[in-house]
Amino acid sequence: MSSIIDQAVEALSAKVSSFDGSAKFVIEDEGAIVLAQSGVRAGDEETDVTLTASAETFEGMLSGDVNPTMAFMQGKLKIDGSMSDAMKLASVLG
Repeated sequence: MSSIIDQAVEALSAKVSSFDGSAKFVIEDEGAIVLAQSGVRAGDEETDVTLTASAETFEGMLSGDVNPTMAFMQGKLKIDGSMSDAMKLASVLG
């Protein structure tokens, strides 16, 4: 497993206290992280929504330097699945 994935799991766990649903973050060329009611972990199972971005974009969203909505509008963030879950997640991250 990638050190970027390990660091992202830790950072996302600290930032998101709860999320009603399931989401997967695919970090290009690194791996995937699953966020569900049970917590945050490295994984690649089926979820309600999948968000795909580069490591740089994902890191920016976690730090608050990149707005998830703007990243989506600029094509830096791809969303597949439930748009309402993606919007809930953006408000949790933002």
